[in-house]
Amino acid sequence: MKENSIPKATAKRLPLYYRYLRILNDAGKTKVSSTELSEAVQVDSATIRRDFSYFGELGKRGYGYDVESLMQFFAKTLSDDEMTNVALVGVGNLGSALLKYKFHQSNSIRVSAAFDVNSDIVGRIVDGIPVYPMSDMVEQIAIQRIEIAILTVPASNAQDVVNDLVDSGIKGILNFTPARISAPANVLIQNVDLTNELQTLIYFLHSNESLNPSSEEE
Repeated sequence: MKENSIPKATAKRLPLYYRYLRILNDAGKTKVSSTELSEAVQVDSATIRRDFSYFGELGKRGYGYDVESLMQFFAKTLSDDEMTNVALVGVGNLGSALLKYKFHQSNSIRVSAAFDVNSDIVGRIVDGIPVYPMSDMVEQIAIQRIEIAILTVPASNAQDVVNDLVDSGIKGILNFTPARISAPANVLIQNVDLTNELQTLIYFLHSNESLNPSSEEE
């Protein structure tokens, strides 16, 4: 199976399935049906079965899915069975908040280094994570074998920092800045724009209100 044969929407749902399977396994449950999964994760059972079908026969008709084996399968698929070191670049308000997040939904994600230009925090340990000067970024990423960076720098500096991250060998960037950054095709970029998400939510909220029966009659 080729990784690029999995639709992006399916890939985004895999951590959701994996998280719930871990909950079931911790609770001692040995099997689960697609209907039970559907009720728990709020994804319809047909979509779940289609998502799972991309990976071959994961369950048995009339039995459902073995919780432990399916959990282990998704752990390997999501690389949750091996440690991934992550760097955070930009220890401002948002960056500091992310440093406090313990990534409790994964056993294998560790923010091992942070980088900033602020002399007040460089050289300190913030929430258990060392903060290095930006001048040390390329060297530390190589030493610590960091593959992923979380970007929370000012938008005006984002592309320059991305260029340095690419030069250091970073393979993936989680971009929290509003800047639309660019990188070579072999570097994956995931944009997280909180303002955009809120505006989208507000749009749909107001759109739904405008579609109520009383509005249609007007």
